[in-house]
Amino acid sequence: MRRVLAAAALLAGLAAHAAAQTAYAGGSAAIPITTKSEEARALYLEGRDLFETLHVAESHPKFDAAVKADPDFALAWLGRANSAPTAAIFFESVKRAAELAPRVSAGERHLILATQAAVNSDPDGQLEHLNALVELHPDDERAHNQLGNYYNGRQEYEKAIEHYKRAIELNPRFTGAYNILGYAYRFLDRYDDAERTFQEYIEVLPNEPNPYDSYAELLMRMGRFEESVAQYRKALEVDPEFTPSLIGIGNNQMFMGRYADARRTFEEYYAKAPNDGVRRNALFWSAASYVHEGKPDQAIETVRKMMTIAEASGDLANVSGDHLLIGNIILETGGSPDDALASFEKAVEVSDRADQPEEVKEAARRNHLYQEALVALAKGDLAAAKAKTDAYRAAVDVEKVRFEVQQTHELAGRIALAEGDVAGGIAELEKANQLDPRVLWALSRAHERAGHADEARAWAKRAADFNQLNFALGYVRNDARNAAGGAAT
Repeated sequence: MRRVLAAAALLAGLAAHAAAQTAYAGGSAAIPITTKSEEARALYLEGRDLFETLHVAESHPKFDAAVKADPDFALAWLGRANSAPTAAIFFESVKRAAELAPRVSAGERHLILATQAAVNSDPDGQLEHLNALVELHPDDERAHNQLGNYYNGRQEYEKAIEHYKRAIELNPRFTGAYNILGYAYRFLDRYDDAERTFQEYIEVLPNEPNPYDSYAELLMRMGRFEESVAQYRKALEVDPEFTPSLIGIGNNQMFMGRYADARRTFEEYYAKAPNDGVRRNALFWSAASYVHEGKPDQAIETVRKMMTIAEASGDLANVSGDHLLIGNIILETGGSPDDALASFEKAVEVSDRADQPEEVKEAARRNHLYQEALVALAKGDLAAAKAKTDAYRAAVDVEKVRFEVQQTHELAGRIALAEGDVAGGIAELEKANQLDPRVLWALSRAHERAGHADEARAWAKRAADFNQLNFALGYVRNDARNAAGGAAT
């Protein structure tokens, strides 16, 4: 939904909900919380506190109980969506929250409809609702945090930092802003600012695990792997149930070349999993360890175990994602392009059968053109690659979703390189996603072809030192380390 609802519609919605209680989150400037049940409100606030301190799995039952206590509690449905262990629960909950949006306050309405716009690949609509939310509640830290998250997702980190800092000014105890502010600094390679912010986060929440976990992720990014593991273990000392820290430990072990140790860590994570979503996540990182180790067949076998879990619960949205991941593993590790294409086609076919919004299905169809272009490039069919890229660009130009726009530049860059236009290839790849290590590695190879030895080595080092929780890093890290002058693991 792109337009803000008219004042008359808002008043009608509030009148229809006149019997509801409206509780405030911390003063007259705060976004209201509209519910007819004191029990539901208490459960929601418990869930929100857990969610904002990154106890996501523990927060979900609270939100679930809140919507059972008050089935018309729109914000609780939104919380249930954001903490959902499966795609099916996420889409069901967003849909219900949006249905209830006309009955709640303007601030809640904008928050819900911004989420719906994000689901529907409508970044303009999402920004419109978030700007309206901040205009209505300029002194609410959560409103600024939401707008900061929007800019952070679009890699507009300076704008994100502005809103995170404002959230902290409004409420120095609002810990979620410290967390993402640290990451925003990290993405800008402002490591001193990031380290200071995460240390402040620890000071504000010394008895919570996530500040140590976030600081550990920064140390991992900086290549300080043993120090990173120590901080992840501090998080687990504070709360042994904060098992996401095991993901970080396992990734550090992968980066140190200790693949069997990494898989044992992910097996521990799996054994402690409270739900299917966490079990699938454990298998996802186990598959990544096999990619890093150069064992794509074992990686694919592990993804198929993920798929079995999703199939058992009828979660076709995640089944579709698993087919997509298998296709990428095949294509990125030198397997048969035709086999990769078959997996990509299966992903679209399953997506069309999944219980999810039509906009999500359309996004899957649209991005299938990107995958078809990559397959054509792998087969050396430049005519087909160009045709698919042109079709993809035309589809992307409608919504202009940032990462999709970046992918059009990636395709254009790869095609230019295949045609021998190295300068053109570099120019296009520089507009592609710089948070994709495959793009960084492609830029290194392009500069090498151009005879730019120093630039080639620098881009290879950026790819090799990416050191983030990113599945695609396994496709290029060892080659990039070799090119950068480091020892391959």
